Amino acid sequence: METTPVIGETLANRTGLLSGLDVFVGGPIQHAILAKGFAGDLQDAITTAIQTAEENGANIFSAHAVEKFGADTASFTPEQVSVRDFRWMKKCDVFVPVLPVLEDDTLRRTDGTHVELGWATALGRPIVLITKQPFVESASHLLKGLHRVGSVQTIDFDAFTEKPSLLIDAVLSATERQREAISASLVA
Repeated sequence: METTPVIGETLANRTGLLSGLDVFVGGPIQHAILAKGFAGDLQDAITTAIQTAEENGANIFSAHAVEKFGADTASFTPEQVSVRDFRWMKKCDVFVPVLPVLEDDTLRRTDGTHVELGWATALGRPIVLITKQPFVESASHLLKGLHRVGSVQTIDFDAFTEKPSLLIDAVLSATERQREAISASLVA
C-alpha cells in the first residue's frame, strides 16, 4: 500500500528537518527596549522562533540572543552590529524577521530589520516574514510588495504564536527542503 506523506503538523514535528540550515532570526531591538524591559510579546515570539528552529536542527543567528534581548546591546558598536549582521545575512539560508504590530495597529519601528530585508532580497536569500496578515495599513509599499522582487513567504503573527510549527513548514518550503523531506519519507 502506497502512503501519501502528510504535509504540515506531522511533517513539521519530526526532528532534524532543518538540520544543516543557517536561519537568521531578526526583528526590532532598539525600539523594543522599553522602560519596563524588552517588549514581552515580541520577546516571546522571537524566542519561540529560535527554539522551534533549533529543536528542528537549525543553526541560529540572532542578535536578540547575542545581545540578550537588549540587556547587552550597549556593549556593541554600530560598526560591530552592521558587520556581524551582514556576515550572518551572507551566510544564512533563510531570513526570518518578526515584525510585530502595536495596539494602535502600526508596525513596531525597526529600521535595522528593514535594512536586513533589503540585504536578504539583494543577496537572494529567502524570507519567511512573521507579521500580522493582511499587512497593516501603516506597512510601507516596499514591505507589502517585497514578494514581487524576492522570495517572501508570510506567516500571520497570531497564527505563528498558536502553531509555531508553521515556521518549520515555511522554512522547508522556502529552502525547497520540503520536497527532499517528502521524498526521504517515501523511500523510508
